[in-house]
Amino acid sequence: MTLAVGSVFAMGGAPDGGSPWLQLVPFVLVLGIFYFIILLPMKKKQAKVQEFLNGLKVGDKIVTTGGIYGQVTRLSGDSVQVQIADKVRIEIAKAAIGGYQGQPPVVEPQSTSA
Repeated sequence: MTLAVGSVFAMGGAPDGGSPWLQLVPFVLVLGIFYFIILLPMKKKQAKVQEFLNGLKVGDKIVTTGGIYGQVTRLSGDSVQVQIADKVRIEIAKAAIGGYQGQPPVVEPQSTSA
């Protein structure tokens, strides 16, 4: 087993007369692939969610990530007051809003698995 691991590390070494910077090429390629496949789409999704939350206004009919339907009655800082029934209002965090009623969700609900 030790012999196999040693030969893998030996393959990563620069050839005689080669540049030691050549060893960085595979590392940089892996980082580039990771950035464009994982991080960039995540940043775009976060920007879309933030744009949605900033665009909320009183009177919008929303659904929370927990499945509560209601209408926005008051906005303040990081929280929103939502009327869920006649004379029943609750205060929720803006981050708990999943999207508008009748439209695809902007925020995917978090799954809780134990």
